[in-house]
Amino acid sequence: MSTETSLPAKRPRTILAGPYGHPFHPILVTVPIGAWVASLVFDLISKGSDRPETFAEGAFWLLVIGIVGAVAAAVFGVMDLMTIPSRTRAASTALTHMALNTIVLVLFAISALIRENEGRDSVSNLALGLSIAGLLVLGASGWLGGKLSYSFGVRVADERKQAAGYE
Repeated sequence: MSTETSLPAKRPRTILAGPYGHPFHPILVTVPIGAWVASLVFDLISKGSDRPETFAEGAFWLLVIGIVGAVAAAVFGVMDLMTIPSRTRAASTALTHMALNTIVLVLFAISALIRENEGRDSVSNLALGLSIAGLLVLGASGWLGGKLSYSFGVRVADERKQAAGYE
């Protein structure tokens, strides 16, 4: 067996994390990313719209969808984290990725709470700022997630399996 296929971070510990070479975490992260980007778009539209309450309300619910999606993605991300040997560059990168995502989740949760407490018919500058900050931190975290997959090959199939797709 080659070193690459014997790396524990390539294989799931449980099928619940997704089958070999096809983890569930990467597909689940598209829900919060999409919802939070759309929420910011709605926030910005609400600032210039003649119906700001419609877009502010939509932005709030997109935040909530993103928060729920992030929690689901985090569950599967932790499953993938458990496959990475400790005290490795991959492990420290994964822990940083997780810490940044926790910060992102907190920023968006605070933004949602502010909106709920102040009323969902408009978007305060603080709530908007928290959403922008959340997306900036999310971008840094996403870069680390890409590094985990594309540089370190966490939960990515080995090269022999990949090469079969080009035969």
